Amino acid sequence: MKSDQVKSTFKYALGPGLILAAAAVGVSHLVQSTRAGAGYGFTLIWAVILANIFKYPFLEYGPRYAIATHKSMISGYKKLGKWALWLFVIFTVGTMFIIQAAVTIVTASLAIELTGINLSLLVWSAIILAICVFLLLRGQYSALDSSIKVIMVVLTISTFAAVIAAFTQTSPAQITQAPTIWDVAGVSFLIALMGWMPIPIDGAAWHSLWSLERIKQTKHTPSMRESLTDFNIGYIGAGILALAFLSLGALVMFDSGVEFSSSGAGFAKQLVGLYTQSLGEWAHWIIIICAFTTMFSTTLSVTDAYPRVSREIISVIRDRESEDAEETAIFSYKWLLISISVLSLLVLYITGSRFTFMVDLATTLSFLTAPILAFINYRLVMHEHFPKEHRPPRWLQWLSWGGILFLSGFALLYIYWQFSY
Repeated sequence: MKSDQVKSTFKYALGPGLILAAAAVGVSHLVQSTRAGAGYGFTLIWAVILANIFKYPFLEYGPRYAIATHKSMISGYKKLGKWALWLFVIFTVGTMFIIQAAVTIVTASLAIELTGINLSLLVWSAIILAICVFLLLRGQYSALDSSIKVIMVVLTISTFAAVIAAFTQTSPAQITQAPTIWDVAGVSFLIALMGWMPIPIDGAAWHSLWSLERIKQTKHTPSMRESLTDFNIGYIGAGILALAFLSLGALVMFDSGVEFSSSGAGFAKQLVGLYTQSLGEWAHWIIIICAFTTMFSTTLSVTDAYPRVSREIISVIRDRESEDAEETAIFSYKWLLISISVLSLLVLYITGSRFTFMVDLATTLSFLTAPILAFINYRLVMHEHFPKEHRPPRWLQWLSWGGILFLSGFALLYIYWQFSY
């Protein structure tokens, strides 16, 4: 009986962590981790591991705050002071259209490879965002939650099958003499790699909102242990997949004389080629479908996150928060969902759909804002209004300070290299 209760409890608690993982296993994995392996072999494994370790506390504080206070982190920022709330607002508004555009353009590139229909990236991006908007207008959180779990299982199995096959064909010892990372181009890519590794720190606020939405959906309030278990499953899984994608790029493309294309469609072809070289041509359709659905789930997650965050920001500023009438809240979400998607398409139109430019710009901006958001999140869970019994343990507090120093140090290094050379 006790075992059945545990299973039932975790069934209701699981969800937000997997959505966070789906949002993470997109650009940072399919694009940036694979590029890292292809360009630098295994030499950047340390960057992937450290980024995951040092960002962990600040993203874990999302579900921790939501379960302890039954409020979103955004409402918590206001309790810290208007400075914290407005910094979050500025960073969110300053990056959300670029981030939305970046994940959409990657998905559009894979859609061309999947369908063979050579519409422009802008047109494909509009189609994909229209589908996301339609799904979210119909089902909101439930549509998001139900689509993620199957996609993540299929992607994980296919990715590890490809990596194992690649290891049987290529010896890691063969990968030597990788180019230096310590020059202007290398440091720029390093920052772009770590910017979304595994996901921007903004994701903590998204997670807090998804956790609250999950409670509404299931009518079950999980314990802190249940909620953090859900988070850890998604977070650790996303970190392991990042190493798998880096390995795939290193084993199949490093020192091959082939560089990743700067165009979206060209990159999509090469990405699918990584898998088919390892598994064989028979796997082509399986892999392209998995890659597309993975990026689609990322786009769907981000398309849901920013209207949800924007609605919460408006409510908090107006002192109405989540107590708004349900109909008003749903209307605000739908209006923001459509308007943010349209503005993201405008960003793509202005930039001319430049694939690698969009990806690197979005990830770099995320990394440069990370130290400040990390500090705010730490202050939030250590603030006097936060229940003492739910404050992070001592080891997590120390890791938080290590993370703040790590993120700040690399942000300053990037600025130094940019202005010195």
